[in-house]
Amino acid sequence: MPTKLKKTKSSGRFGARYGRSIKSKLVKVEEKQRKKQKCPYCKKLGVKRLSSGIWKCSKCNKKFASDTYYLNE
Repeated sequence: MPTKLKKTKSSGRFGARYGRSIKSKLVKVEEKQRKKQKCPYCKKLGVKRLSSGIWKCSKCNKKFASDTYYLNE
């Protein structure tokens, strides 16, 4: 599998397809959804996205449904 360039980040997997602006929007969403977020129950950073709309807190061990890509503050 070819390596991704540093400049393209996670959208490097698409190569020359789809255009720069669409790929940069995708990178912003993917970076936000993959970082740990604040738990609405215990208020600590520890929530990770398991799948579309399913979240789990590693601190209080709660699993819940919420927004699809990232939790709203």
